[in-house]
Amino acid sequence: MKPDTQQNETRTGFLCGVLAYAIWGLFPLYWPLLEPSGAFEILAHRMVWSLVTVVAALALTRRWAWIRPLLRQPKRLAMIVLSAATISVNWGIYIWAVNAGHVVETSLGYFINPLVVIALGVIVLRERLRPAQWAAVGIGAAAVIVLAVGYGKLPWIALGISASFGTYSLFKKQVGLGGLESMAAETAVQFLPALGFLIFLGADGKSTFASEGTGHLLLLLASGAITALPLVSFGMAAVRLPLSVLGMLQYLAPIFQFALGLAVFHESMPPERWAGFALVWLALAVLTWDALRSARATRVELAAARERAAAEPPRPEAAVEAATGGVGEPDTTAGRAGT
Repeated sequence: MKPDTQQNETRTGFLCGVLAYAIWGLFPLYWPLLEPSGAFEILAHRMVWSLVTVVAALALTRRWAWIRPLLRQPKRLAMIVLSAATISVNWGIYIWAVNAGHVVETSLGYFINPLVVIALGVIVLRERLRPAQWAAVGIGAAAVIVLAVGYGKLPWIALGISASFGTYSLFKKQVGLGGLESMAAETAVQFLPALGFLIFLGADGKSTFASEGTGHLLLLLASGAITALPLVSFGMAAVRLPLSVLGMLQYLAPIFQFALGLAVFHESMPPERWAGFALVWLALAVLTWDALRSARATRVELAAARERAAAEPPRPEAAVEAATGGVGEPDTTAGRAGT
């Protein structure tokens, strides 16, 4: 790829990544607009209209070939069901927490999510951690203790958000589908229960879908689009940016949420909560430093391996292939005719 093209691709990927995480970070401004709908009604609408949005996107791009092979793989289908269940829990906690005035704690959930993912890797996948990663996890655990003292209880909202999203990431990794395809499969699992719940609400006279005006109805419909848009943007960024850059960008979302919790929703932050958040940020700084150092060491090793490969003399087999055009060994019987 030409340097100018590579630079343009990187710039596009960076902008798409910023857009994705900025939208996720600004979600706390959207969910309160859907009141007086309750958290479960908002969640159900998000599931239904997300599937509608994703199916429309798949129809435009004609990306249907993945469905038939997937239906013949029960294990992957089971993982999709588990993914749909865990992301439903994550969405439900998040929507309820935002509309109940716990935006700062939701940001904490996404701040500690990388630490939870690492812990799951150790517990479930038996991965080995580097010393700096152990240090980050230890600092994160200390932060939870400090925050528990500050809140007077464990920060259940943050822990629920991080645990559900970390588990979702674990299941999603084993499914191995692209962003749109994965979302289509997961929302297909969510669709019937969500639609059934909305029908039940309507029959019970408790639905707000058609009773709060056109603006409210359109906002509920748009919940599918605002769910799909950052996912598509993230997919475009993921194929254009190194993982180290994506890892840095992921902190934009909780930073925006934290700022909104303080500046827009005016949530209180006593000193002990500041201390807990400071420990979390310290853990993330250690984790980020270690990831960047590891990525740099890997690049150095790859460059050294390429240099060694280029400096090595050609192998005898390679010389023979070059002499014979790759057909086989040279004919040594030409000077020995009649023997």
